[in-house]
Amino acid sequence: MSALRPIGIALLLLAGQLSASAADLAILKNGSSIPFLRKEVTGSITRLYIPGGHLDIPSAEISSYDKDDSLLTDLPVDPQPAPVVQPVSATAPAPPAPASAVATAVAASPAPAVKAKRADIDAMVKEIAAKYQLDPDFVASVIKAESNFNPHAISRKGAQGLMQLMPQTANQLGVKDAFDPKANVEAGTAHLNALLEQYHDDPVKALAAYNAGAHRVQQYHGVPPYRETRAYVAAIVRDFNAKKRAELRAEAARKKASQPAKTRENTKAMPKQTQAQQQASVSNVQSTP
Repeated sequence: MSALRPIGIALLLLAGQLSASAADLAILKNGSSIPFLRKEVTGSITRLYIPGGHLDIPSAEISSYDKDDSLLTDLPVDPQPAPVVQPVSATAPAPPAPASAVATAVAASPAPAVKAKRADIDAMVKEIAAKYQLDPDFVASVIKAESNFNPHAISRKGAQGLMQLMPQTANQLGVKDAFDPKANVEAGTAHLNALLEQYHDDPVKALAAYNAGAHRVQQYHGVPPYRETRAYVAAIVRDFNAKKRAELRAEAARKKASQPAKTRENTKAMPKQTQAQQQASVSNVQSTP
């Protein structure tokens, strides 16, 4: 059996970084705000450091600063992301930020799509994740964030199914029916796997690209400064880590429960072994001329 790719450790380590990332806010003259961890001012440019990179903003465009007391992992999903701030080095206009599949996913009207129970979905996720050497808990956490395991979910932007595939993405991946759970998860996992390969198994960038688009990750050199995208990544990390902590607790409980039984078995076996050794010693003495 192939080993899983080492993204789980990265997510577990990231949890501490995310929960510690209380940020300040740069309030721009256009009314938008950018959460940042720290800033540096060089001449007329202010560099704002965000998770995974930095933004260079003309200082004249920043009207004031404020405190963002909310932790990154506790940020609510915002269906209206802050307007995009274009880095000074960029020239092309930026496309609009994506709407959250979590925030806008609604149950579609009963469709003739394949029905699937949660147990069937879990088994299917496990099988497909193994194909791409991904931890099934990681894929399941993405599905939870995208659709909360609703095979018929449709977002306000038109994303469909368990892993919220946009119609054009589904077509590119050869998916004929995005409401077919297996086809949807197969395509969504393949897309997620391709993003992980693109970002050298960096789960944070891959998740950000899955939510906001690879062009956004490239533009901001990491997680885009969208409240919705940051909350999306944090929610998946939090859910994945909760699963792993539960597995560790269960494993520790099994070991603790099995330890007394082994001790009793060893204790009972010791007198018998001693008696057998004594009988062997007597036999040796009696047989000695």
